[in-house]
Amino acid sequence: MHPSHHIDRRALVRRHNVVQSSLDPRSPVTVGNGEFAVTVDLTGLQSMPGEYPVHKRGHEPDRETPGTLLGTQSQWAWHSIPGDREYTLDETTAWYEVGDRLVPYVEERRPGTPGYEATRWFRANPHRLDLGRIGFVATHGDDGDGLVALRPSDLADTGQVLDLWTGTVDSSFSHRDVPVRVRTAVHPTRDRLGVTVRSARAAGLAIAVDFPYGSSDWHNAADWDSSDAHTTSVTPVADGWLVERRLDDSAYRVHVVVTGAELAQVGAHRLVLRPTADVLDVAVEFTTDGRGDMVLLPTRAGHESTAARAGDAQEVFRAASEHWRRFWESGAALQLTGTADPRAHELERRVVLSQYVTAVNCAGSLPPQETGLVCNSWRGKFHLEMHWWHAAHFPMWGRPELLEPSLAWYRHALPLAQATARDQGYAGARWPKQLGSALRETPSSIGVHLVWQQPHVIYLCELVHRVAGDDAFLREHAEIVFESAAFMADFAQEGDDGFTLGPPLVPAQECYAGDRGRMSNPPFELAYWRWALRAANAWRERLGLPVQERWADVADRIVAPHVRDGVYTGVDVEPYTIRTDHPSMLGALGIVPDVGLVDADVMRATYQDVLRDWDWGSTWGWDYPMMAMTASRLGEAGWAVDALMDGAGKNVVLPNGHNHQTASLPLYLPGNGGLLAAVALMAQRHAQSGDGFPLGWQVEVEGFPAAV
Repeated sequence: MHPSHHIDRRALVRRHNVVQSSLDPRSPVTVGNGEFAVTVDLTGLQSMPGEYPVHKRGHEPDRETPGTLLGTQSQWAWHSIPGDREYTLDETTAWYEVGDRLVPYVEERRPGTPGYEATRWFRANPHRLDLGRIGFVATHGDDGDGLVALRPSDLADTGQVLDLWTGTVDSSFSHRDVPVRVRTAVHPTRDRLGVTVRSARAAGLAIAVDFPYGSSDWHNAADWDSSDAHTTSVTPVADGWLVERRLDDSAYRVHVVVTGAELAQVGAHRLVLRPTADVLDVAVEFTTDGRGDMVLLPTRAGHESTAARAGDAQEVFRAASEHWRRFWESGAALQLTGTADPRAHELERRVVLSQYVTAVNCAGSLPPQETGLVCNSWRGKFHLEMHWWHAAHFPMWGRPELLEPSLAWYRHALPLAQATARDQGYAGARWPKQLGSALRETPSSIGVHLVWQQPHVIYLCELVHRVAGDDAFLREHAEIVFESAAFMADFAQEGDDGFTLGPPLVPAQECYAGDRGRMSNPPFELAYWRWALRAANAWRERLGLPVQERWADVADRIVAPHVRDGVYTGVDVEPYTIRTDHPSMLGALGIVPDVGLVDADVMRATYQDVLRDWDWGSTWGWDYPMMAMTASRLGEAGWAVDALMDGAGKNVVLPNGHNHQTASLPLYLPGNGGLLAAVALMAQRHAQSGDGFPLGWQVEVEGFPAAV
């Protein structure tokens, strides 16, 4: 039974359905379930990939790679291109002096230096795979044997609706003057796409399924030029066809179940479904047994492709509709109708769509990558310092079950984190920054020196426990909480004035990375250290264990953030504050609650100082929610809305709900997740004291748990 609601959730959600009548090259829509997703164009399939280009990172804007926004990706689908030899991370190791000892870090090497080839290979592998492209092609000739790629000019009367309430895309268009209707959805618990097409045969359309090789590009999951490097074989089975794919050591299967069409393999890596009836039903399911770099996910363990009956597409639609109805009826809700400020409607739109895109892309068994299951920023690897921004909002909105699968990954990865800490001479577990399916750090001159991901797992566990946790949850996650805290306490260095952080260190504000060997004491990390060590000791007390005195001592005596000219600086050594990138000193009272380390008046002055002349073009999408959280904790609701609705280019939210960043980073889910975290904090404040939003706003909230 769902709790009763006073907000009409169906009306709230559906007034923000994504409705498009023309092709927007930045704004395709995605259907998915957190583990598996398919992004489609205006035809409801992936028919015109060339119309959705992404600029190559580091190249001029006129050099584009087509189709990287129309991905078919799963959390389990990974691949490595064989290297010229076996590389080791030792080839990339650099040493830093800490006290009286040397500490190793695996750093990115530059071209022409020893270790560069190893750096290139480890940064590119493993990478996520694009599992296949499923799109319409036009047929011609009496027998329909010819196949021609679709162009936008071939279509008329185009329209598309992503119905958020059911997780279903309904697309319509005319081809050769024949109306075509397409319905698309993904099953909520299987890696299965369902498609129904009406009038494809009369309209002269077939469906092509194409399979690529894995790509080592920074952003593109598909290599369409290496046909000889992989194999595709098709076998008829009782209810359809089984496609077996092999890419080096990685392998997966595709089960195709169809009514109203015949399947033929027409090339080394192309299948074609030619309609034999006016209604075409297709169910396409992807599975793997975990070979090579593939991951056998806990939620998919033992999963076999058993799409056993014609009409499975209809079962996908039924299951998706029920799943999304339950999703929207669960958890918290925010309604801003009746507010005169036009920003209220846009904020509500962003909130609703951000819930959808993060549920599709960020609720799986692995920490998500910045571009989710759409395309391959950073080659599909996930960044642990971004996990908070992707997923902290799930329990903050009363949906802890969507965070718990990726929390389980930390238990799986704990031996890696413990080995890293041990190799560097520290206790506990040091969490890396950038990983793929292989449990190894990625060489970097920035990532390996970041520390702000270290408290995240403690924060995320605390959020889940406060909403839905019990003693079993405490016991299950105690080791990762305690091992994380043990490293934090050991990493802090004791000095005359108390405990300090770094050097070496790169703050969340990464523009200090070039001088990482002498950076120390960024304000956000200092406050986060105190909060997390105290939270870890609170976990011990809940379990009847004695507190760790070292943790308590570090938390109590960690140095205060540096103040210069009445404001907090980025670090406590020259240049003190660089006015580009993330203004992360604001997170010391925003992401982190008041821990008695930050003076509210100084933080207020710091906030205003940031507003004066920060380089906004260098910021990122999560900076604006971070600012909103700081404003909210300062009691400045107007500032919070100003930050969330700022017109800066990195704060744009597209018609499909995605936070756009640049031509090479077309979507950025930390911006969506951060928005939801900030709004949750504002909604909690509104529920408690009525001042979470600006005076005069008409605000209805329900279901928000208490804030950390």
